[in-house]
Amino acid sequence: MYAPERQQEILAVARAEGRVEVRSLAERFDVTPETIRRDLTSMERRGLLRRAHGGAIPIERLGVEPAVPDRDVVFTDEKQRIAQAALAELPEGGSIAIDAGTTTARLAALLPDTIELTIVTHSIPIAAVLATKPNVELHLLGGHVRPRTLATVGSWAQDALRTVAVDVAFMGINGISAERGLTTPDLEEARVKSALIAAARRTVVLADSSKVGREDFAHVASLSRIDALITDSGIDVEHLIELEMTGLEVVVE
Repeated sequence: MYAPERQQEILAVARAEGRVEVRSLAERFDVTPETIRRDLTSMERRGLLRRAHGGAIPIERLGVEPAVPDRDVVFTDEKQRIAQAALAELPEGGSIAIDAGTTTARLAALLPDTIELTIVTHSIPIAAVLATKPNVELHLLGGHVRPRTLATVGSWAQDALRTVAVDVAFMGINGISAERGLTTPDLEEARVKSALIAAARRTVVLADSSKVGREDFAHVASLSRIDALITDSGIDVEHLIELEMTGLEVVVE
């Protein structure tokens, strides 16, 4: 197993269990403790973990939101499968909103050049991808740019969303649970996400399994406002059952 693959698995374990220990990881991956320490040091430098005595804690447990480049290199295969599955949710013509996020960015990159769509987004990286696509009428929301997510937030974005109605909103999210619905670390970003959902006739959440069961600081929307969740096969069975019992359609890729 190459180091990037091992580190991705280490991060998944840390997020699922709340912390990881050097000794148990060394046994799990059949490598030396020194190798695991180098992995944890590398992941700490990338803002994914915080080293602790004998192990590490995922940065989410410390209330720190990883930046886009750090989030973009984890769960890459899962995010690609989720984005591919989301193509089936595209309307024929019409309009969509694409929320900021690393999985939603993959959806934007996968959009066929032949499709004709009006697209609204508040993500600068996603807008950069869509601006070069033929047959796309792009609307980039204005506002204050959050450096951590490279998304516009604030009253400008919210006011603009009150004037539009889109067929489908494709949402990214930091946490989704049966009890609290959709949550994210930042209040301003939560308000824009809520406005995106309010502007859509149908809402589809794209979230890898590490987000399922998580609850963050700022509430975005209850599950009653969501039509479908597309996630990956790593989802915990209990969380899957809880979500489906609310009536939410869950697509597992």
